[in-house]
Amino acid sequence: MNIIVASKNQLSVVRDLAYKIWPDAYKKILSTEQLNYMLELIYNIDSLEKQLHNGHVFLLVEDDNGFIGFASYELNCNNSNKTKLQKIYVLPEIQGRGVGRFLIDYILKKVEEAQNTALFLNVNKFNKAKDFYENYGFQIIKEEVIDIGSNYVMDDYVMEKTL
Repeated sequence: MNIIVASKNQLSVVRDLAYKIWPDAYKKILSTEQLNYMLELIYNIDSLEKQLHNGHVFLLVEDDNGFIGFASYELNCNNSNKTKLQKIYVLPEIQGRGVGRFLIDYILKKVEEAQNTALFLNVNKFNKAKDFYENYGFQIIKEEVIDIGSNYVMDDYVMEKTL
């Protein structure tokens, strides 16, 4: 497996992976309408370019068969000394093979290099990924409900791993 830092020209790969992964990841959590709304809101190319411009570092993971997952993180998020894991997704058929850990380990090295004190993230309260994060040493530090428009909200836990 290799991790590459995605260029602006590779944001379409991030988008395409999201459209393959999200329906499986969120089918039991979100309505089809909300899922489609969020995919378009977050993963259209203009939005991804804006995220990149605002400091998100996008990572792509590839194996011999092509791209199998992605992540993004933001160092010193909100002018803090903490890094936010903005996104981490792996193709459903690849999950359980260590790709998520591979990505987080890579990001944690970047967090340490930047001398940030923690890595934090938002996860939907009903997402099974919460268990993955807990097993990795993340702890729930708060809950938050985020209005994302069109009468939809994200009902999340904020989880953090202190370094």
